Amino acid sequence: MKLDAIDLRILEAVQQDGRITKLALAEKAGLSPTPCWMRLRKLEKAGIITGYHARVAVRRVAPVASVMMEVTLGNHRQADFERFERAVATIPEITACWSVGGGVDYILKIVAADIDAYQRLVDGLLDRELGIDRYFTYIVTKTIKDETVLPLAALLSTSL
Repeated sequence: MKLDAIDLRILEAVQQDGRITKLALAEKAGLSPTPCWMRLRKLEKAGIITGYHARVAVRRVAPVASVMMEVTLGNHRQADFERFERAVATIPEITACWSVGGGVDYILKIVAADIDAYQRLVDGLLDRELGIDRYFTYIVTKTIKDETVLPLAALLSTSL
């Protein structure tokens, strides 16, 4: 789907505030409410907008351990990758998983109650025999930036 400047303004507005009113969104997009709402629905149906979420300040609710984990599999057949990815998708504490190029196969973002809970999670992964050859753990000691809003204007500047 080809996006124009109005679509971009809509996307930027709903990224900043998923609860924005129809009227406020229309004002930010520079449209009247009905055409703006139709464009929003079109973006949703095209799969460009995949959902609306609340950001929870989890540390205000409970202490947590945030961990980044590098994983290298012992074998690199498609079935090995698929088995590992299926397993990861079922574990709620693994909040993100990226398949990466370079010296490791995956980088995982894990949020656990504490380091002991993280280690139990890792032990469970290893017990499932998912083909993990090596893993490295990086404990997050301080979050400097954890942005969910994408810089759409910068990313799409050459295509508009």
